[in-house]
Amino acid sequence: MYFPYGDKEITYLKSKDKKLGEAIDKIGIVQRPILPDIFTGIVYNIIGQQISTAVLNTVWHRLNEKLNIINVDSILSLSREELKSISITYKKADYILGIAQKIKNNEYSLAALYDMSDEEAIKSLSSLKGIGRWSGEMILIFSMQRKDVLSYDDLAIQRGMRMLYHHKKIDKKKFNRYKKRYSPYGTIASIYLWAIAGGAIKEMRDYQ
Repeated sequence: MYFPYGDKEITYLKSKDKKLGEAIDKIGIVQRPILPDIFTGIVYNIIGQQISTAVLNTVWHRLNEKLNIINVDSILSLSREELKSISITYKKADYILGIAQKIKNNEYSLAALYDMSDEEAIKSLSSLKGIGRWSGEMILIFSMQRKDVLSYDDLAIQRGMRMLYHHKKIDKKKFNRYKKRYSPYGTIASIYLWAIAGGAIKEMRDYQ
């Protein structure tokens, strides 16, 4: 499954930002995989913290081989030692098991997140040990499929902005100006900024 967007969102962004619109035309539709289950997204996000994508993919494959399905009960069936055996650090294992136990004990409701605004949901997720603001934002995008999330803490987003708009630095003021311009489709803008940062348009360079 991929993050859902189409002509409506693209047409809006192109009408608001000429440079982004030109980039969208060059890149075309970007297929960004999603994990629609929030708990699965949380586990994936914690595992992926401070490791490369290649290592994340390896560890994620091992976890999926170990469990038929990733949910609260299946995660709680594993010990921290079993999680460590597939290269999940004890610290990350404790985060994952702690969140799973909170949900199991009805101390935290994932379902309640769907009734919250983006900012409320980010704050709620950030209250969980092991989840910071950036992680909360990524869960909103890749699990909840919220369409107006643009992360200032995401280094690739800042890099994409520098490349697209020829800035040496993206400060909070510049960032907020672009965020306002992209709204209510900040997530779709994020998808293109990530693509730009990753080299989707060869002639673009980082001006930092």
